[in-house]
Amino acid sequence: MFMEKRFYLETFGCQMNVVDSERIVDLLRKSGYRQVDDSADADLILLNTCSVRDKAERKVYGHLGRYKPLKDANPALILGVGGCVAQQEGERLLEKLPYLDLVFGTHNVHKLPELVKKVEGQRERCLETDFLDKETRLQLFPQRTEGDSVTRFVTVMQGCDNFCSYCIVPHVRGREISRPSGEVLDEVRELAAVGAKEVTLIGQNVNSYGCKEPGELSFAQLLRQVHAIEGIERIRFTTSHPKDLSDDLIDCFGELEKLCKHLHLPVQSGSNRILELMARGYTRDSYLEKVRRLKNVCPDIRLTSDIIVGFPGESEEDFAETLSLMAEVKYLDVYSFIYSPRPGTKAAEMIDDLPAAQRQARFDRLLALQEEHSQQFREAEIGKVLQVLVEGQSRQGEGQLSGRTTWNRIINFDGDTDLIGKIIPVRIVKAFRNSHLGTLINQ
Repeated sequence: MFMEKRFYLETFGCQMNVVDSERIVDLLRKSGYRQVDDSADADLILLNTCSVRDKAERKVYGHLGRYKPLKDANPALILGVGGCVAQQEGERLLEKLPYLDLVFGTHNVHKLPELVKKVEGQRERCLETDFLDKETRLQLFPQRTEGDSVTRFVTVMQGCDNFCSYCIVPHVRGREISRPSGEVLDEVRELAAVGAKEVTLIGQNVNSYGCKEPGELSFAQLLRQVHAIEGIERIRFTTSHPKDLSDDLIDCFGELEKLCKHLHLPVQSGSNRILELMARGYTRDSYLEKVRRLKNVCPDIRLTSDIIVGFPGESEEDFAETLSLMAEVKYLDVYSFIYSPRPGTKAAEMIDDLPAAQRQARFDRLLALQEEHSQQFREAEIGKVLQVLVEGQSRQGEGQLSGRTTWNRIINFDGDTDLIGKIIPVRIVKAFRNSHLGTLINQ
């Protein structure tokens, strides 16, 4: 009798990992597996991992440890790790965890079905972490047009050539390549045809899209062509490196109606000295000048950012400059992290004698300042009528729908499911840290 095989997938990290996980799901379903929500029901457990911070990496090891009893109880269970930790650690993962069956890197998602089959048939532990050449990678960009989601991710480039001194991404994702614009535009058209209303163009540094490909569109030109596609009503993109944010791209925020008025622009530090140690390629003043230009062409734009606290050598004066930059920019939100060394990066070799307690104290001060700014934005929205793209049913309560504003803020409100996929006016009645509560203005 045929027994259906089941898999459980856990995803950590950025939007690139989310897209890779979508591809994993598609590949495994075509191989005869069904996805389940409980790891205890699975014949195959996979973790798609992130190693951008030490905490994220340790989290992966913790989760793998919790799956060991399942493996002990069922030796036929296949346990695998993919993504950035798999790429970074490689064979060391298999050495550290004798109950682990499978390790596949960031360039090898397409090989997953054959690797799983090899483990199933030969009970052989498998490792695949080789980087692929550019030509092969260009043929393997993820593309998924199935499904009925209102919002979709579209990969436009992969990898990074910046080698910021703290960042492991180039080491685990490889060098930068841009996907042909014709493919990107075809995928967006197909997504629009199956009901997508919003697309987010993603890559490690989308601002440098096309720069290394003779005759290719720039990222600003690509945005304009996506904007012209019928059926697409909103466009977002991430992530942006400030040094590659061109004037032409800034102008798009004032010219393209469908481009959401939100930009994630990681600054990392407000100190020129620290920015130079980070090898970021811009200064505090050049960053702030781009912020001023953005606000000039699009007064309603709201910015979010990444900030690292306690980078090696950061003084109290350096940290004060970060706080003063935050006060000047007034971010909608900040994703802040206490510095953690990443293997193979230049920052990991720097003298780092800042006490942990001092790092934590600075981190707490930064969080407190950002909470003040975020609260100001939240309170200012109460009573306003905002345009919301309805994405689906809310998790907050039966009969509620959920959508997002142009600023990427989640709004929950009562409404009928026939509103899904539409942009509608909603009045904000309560503002919370992670979402708002609203009401349709015709109710």
